[in-house]
Amino acid sequence: MLNRPQLQASIEKALSRARGVVLSGPRQSGKSTLAQMFLSRQSHNYFDLEYPPHAQRLEQSVHTLEHLQGLIVIDEVQLKPGLFPLLRVLMDRSNTPGQFLLLGSASPALLRQAGESLLGRVETIEVGGFDLLETTCAQGTYNAEATLQLWLRGGLPRSYLAATDEDSMVWRQQAIAHHVHFDLPQFGINIAAPAMLRFWSMLTHYHGQIWSSAPTAQSMGVAESTIRRYLDTLTQTLMVRQLQPWHENLGKRQVKAPKIYFRDSGFLHALMNVQTLPALLTHPQCGASWEGFALEQVLRIAQPDQSYFWATHQGAELDLLLFKGSQRIGVEFKRADAPRVTPSMRIAIDNLKLDALYVVYPGLHRYTLMPGVEVVPLWSLLPAGVHG
Repeated sequence: MLNRPQLQASIEKALSRARGVVLSGPRQSGKSTLAQMFLSRQSHNYFDLEYPPHAQRLEQSVHTLEHLQGLIVIDEVQLKPGLFPLLRVLMDRSNTPGQFLLLGSASPALLRQAGESLLGRVETIEVGGFDLLETTCAQGTYNAEATLQLWLRGGLPRSYLAATDEDSMVWRQQAIAHHVHFDLPQFGINIAAPAMLRFWSMLTHYHGQIWSSAPTAQSMGVAESTIRRYLDTLTQTLMVRQLQPWHENLGKRQVKAPKIYFRDSGFLHALMNVQTLPALLTHPQCGASWEGFALEQVLRIAQPDQSYFWATHQGAELDLLLFKGSQRIGVEFKRADAPRVTPSMRIAIDNLKLDALYVVYPGLHRYTLMPGVEVVPLWSLLPAGVHG
């Protein structure tokens, strides 16, 4: 397992000021490993609700929890939603921060319960797979081969760290099947597994595209409302990102539908049946795949206050619009050797009043295209000292 110092520091800081912290993320993203850096799994204060002996101890949850001292970890907390009202009471008994560390595979039930019952008492930290910074820090300097592996396999630990590409592919295929057959019903989502798997596979064609439910609904022979429910389900379980459009009163007709991205490139490639890097580099969706991968890295490392895309019906567009403090930053993704200024870039700079526009590409050199527009390699997102 790779070290994850930034996430660890975020959890430490959150525990120092909040009564509880919720770690939310997809299964096998490393939440339990992070929690065990703060409390041993052998501790009497550690509860894994998927482990029957631990779940049984919480059958009498009031008696069990109210007498424990120090940090308490509850893993897969969404399996026992009745705990949330009790946790609220226990958190309110003391102003001491860092009482509870709650882990849950992202689910509508978890987010709803945490939002309704623990509002103002907990901080939520999203735990995804490994990112560019974590895999690079493991090497000490920037490692292009590690970046390609991260793009191909995705960041979920067992996939990224698998012995071979074949082993990684098998793990991802099984994880996808497990998600639709077991995770979704456990979250209370009543969608037939074959239908969801078919929809998820069809969604690969929309990766990096503006979403329209009508064609997919027609192909699957269901109502558009059903298709929207499928998409929202994958979004709530952190499999898919719906990047929302930014609207301003510019006197132009602007796109109002979201763009769709797979949050983990490894799942995208598994559903595309792309197992190796040579197969990926020659695939028709190679450019869209790289754009989604780079976008996720930018969002993970830059941590903007808000993020959108922008597009008009006249054809102008911007892949990513970031708000960070008072700044407006535009980002374009180009899988090209030498990106150039486009009319869309000029329109975006002028209409959106951008403070800067960065063109992220997979090359090696950083250079200026025009005032306010800079071409930056993906590795330039990393802190000084690990560029290599």
